Amino acid sequence: MNLRELSERLNLSQTTVSRALNGYPEVNEQTRKRVAEAAARFNYRPNIRAQTLATGRSMSIGHIIPFSNQNEMVNIVFADFIAGAGEIYAQHGYSMSLSLVRDEDELSAYRGVAEKGAVDGIIVHSPTRDDPRIAFLAELDIPFLVHGRASEVTKPYAWLDVNNKRAIETGTQHLLDLGHRRIGLINGEERMDFAQRRREGYLSALTKANVATDTAIMRSGEMSEPFGHASAHEMLDGAKPPTAFVASSIVSALGIRRAVEERGLAMGSEISILCFDDEISYLPNGRTAPVFTAMRSSVRAAGRRCAELLIDQISRPDQELQTELWDAELVTGTSTGPCP
Repeated sequence: MNLRELSERLNLSQTTVSRALNGYPEVNEQTRKRVAEAAARFNYRPNIRAQTLATGRSMSIGHIIPFSNQNEMVNIVFADFIAGAGEIYAQHGYSMSLSLVRDEDELSAYRGVAEKGAVDGIIVHSPTRDDPRIAFLAELDIPFLVHGRASEVTKPYAWLDVNNKRAIETGTQHLLDLGHRRIGLINGEERMDFAQRRREGYLSALTKANVATDTAIMRSGEMSEPFGHASAHEMLDGAKPPTAFVASSIVSALGIRRAVEERGLAMGSEISILCFDDEISYLPNGRTAPVFTAMRSSVRAAGRRCAELLIDQISRPDQELQTELWDAELVTGTSTGPCP
């Protein structure tokens, strides 16, 4: 079914139907709902070329990744985010533009897609504390949304983030409640805002419990299985090894578990492991019950919501910039237990 046929069935103009499907604010909610239901019922799929000509939009959302972060392209967390965002893009007739560029060309790449009208909006990934991309994109006057936050940027911008500090503070407190006092931290790269916040949460929990911090059992780096494995071995070789670990990712937690098992130790009774678990589709935390005690947050759901917020911003450019802060949920698995 094409746009003309759908319009005839609804007894509405093609312009009204097109605007309803693309979220234009001048279309009332009742009409928008009626059109959306009919489009679903008749399996209508918009003609992207015709839609672009009618709306003046490219009907594309941009994701630009610098070479230094190209590991994100194959990162299962990033893949889940993209899968979630892609679901929403498809529902609204948008395509995805995913570009890999040299680090020194990243800002010029943003300028290029904005000036050419190649994309209608941009999602920014992996923000640093004082991320220069935010001010740059604001000057370009193109809709954008940040997945995460940049703590030192004071200019308003649209973002969606997990409360990383509270999540790791809650997880560390859980281990403290189990009697652990030597708790190692294996964090992400702390130039990233999320990792800084997770470190702050870990330190806050220790401080509130009057437990001294020890940099000998704190590491930061790429959230990979090998990094978790090597870091855990280093800490367990120390004079005062930890009895528990907080891992910034379930991926690095797998490396910690491998190191623990190589030493003949039992996870959950002799060594406890808690992680930030992004509820990853291709790496489930157990089939019927959680293996790792984790602070759970769905990155696929975050991808969906980021896409929804950005498309809404594109459709209603005069609205106030939207921000959302999600809380992670503590789920208890077999990886934690009382301090031996």
